[in-house]
Amino acid sequence: MIEESFKGTLQAKGFAEQLMRLKPKPAVEEAPGQFWKDFIRETAPEFRKSTFEQIETLIQPIWRELIDGSMYVNDRLKTIFESVKPDVIVQDNVVAFPAVLTAGVPWVRIVSCNPLEIADPALPPVLSGLPTSESSQWEPFRQAYATAHADLHRDFSQFTVEQGCPPLPALEFMFESPFLNLYTYPQELDYPRSRPLGPTWRRLESCVRATDAPFEWASSFVGSGKVIYLSLGSLGSADTELMGRLIDLLGATNHRVIVSMGPQHQELRLRDNMVGAEFLPQTSVLPHVDLVITHGGNNTVTESLYFGKPMVVLPLFWDQHDNAQRVQETGFGVRLDPYQFRDEDLLGWIDRLIADQGLTGRLQTVARRLQAKPGTVQAAEMIEAVARRGSPIPKTG
Repeated sequence: MIEESFKGTLQAKGFAEQLMRLKPKPAVEEAPGQFWKDFIRETAPEFRKSTFEQIETLIQPIWRELIDGSMYVNDRLKTIFESVKPDVIVQDNVVAFPAVLTAGVPWVRIVSCNPLEIADPALPPVLSGLPTSESSQWEPFRQAYATAHADLHRDFSQFTVEQGCPPLPALEFMFESPFLNLYTYPQELDYPRSRPLGPTWRRLESCVRATDAPFEWASSFVGSGKVIYLSLGSLGSADTELMGRLIDLLGATNHRVIVSMGPQHQELRLRDNMVGAEFLPQTSVLPHVDLVITHGGNNTVTESLYFGKPMVVLPLFWDQHDNAQRVQETGFGVRLDPYQFRDEDLLGWIDRLIADQGLTGRLQTVARRLQAKPGTVQAAEMIEAVARRGSPIPKTG
């Protein structure tokens, strides 16, 4: 199943598509993912706030949009499941789709955001960006988060019950699958939990696609320094003021820079030491670079480790703050405030991270291990096993 504005995206990769919408169709034809691009662009001022301040003004509105979408699409999902009659349903989403639970077939949950989404009392609250080593602000954040989301949680939980599902777990908008639950995070980044996850949970240490087109280097690529990849994601790059500052700053260095320019690419002007485009085949780009400047999305963080690249993380919203904090805590990069960093700090960290031979060795070791056991293959095998068995997979080891 795919949202209508992304029609054709999965078909191009060999999948049959069933189309759905998460809200009424607009009067004017929309570009792929246009709703979320517009939403983030309009709320970009919220990126400058702390995670505490974002709870009510950014996090809660995003949850509301996601939940409204789930409620709107539920009947359509029922129709799709009745028509397709799947052997297994795989859901990668942060909110529940009740139709998945009531379809009467095994289903698999994928957690593709930071694994703090799977709560543990000995770990920082999800979306907080708080450190694991200092817990004084954990409970204040949890309380503020609970207060801001109490009504939303109550109403959505009531909806799931009306649709034939159990009530939602406390302060969560998603159910745990009784069949199989997967999350993507390398062991070197993962969190030390105070209690083990249940028997249906499995960690995929990476899940890197191999379907990206090759990356072609431009012959006019100027510079003799290291190669840096700059990507704030399709949503983060909508902040053209921030992107412009980074382009100007990196454009004055001797480094060569590959820029993922995003949906506002026409408003950005690259320097002579840069190449870029609206969309880039990221997994084909990463093997060629020496360092990644990222917003801290889970895909880019895990893919950077998969290819053994240090990171400068400039988190903007959602779990990017958690990923940025964890990258810094584990020594694979540095977390900087995207709106308050000093030029010399960013440039200094770039040079230090690239020159750190100990870090380079650690990253190469991680990359070899991850590439030797691709999470994509593991996930496919486990999902197929659930479909064949119609029951949970026994946990071994």
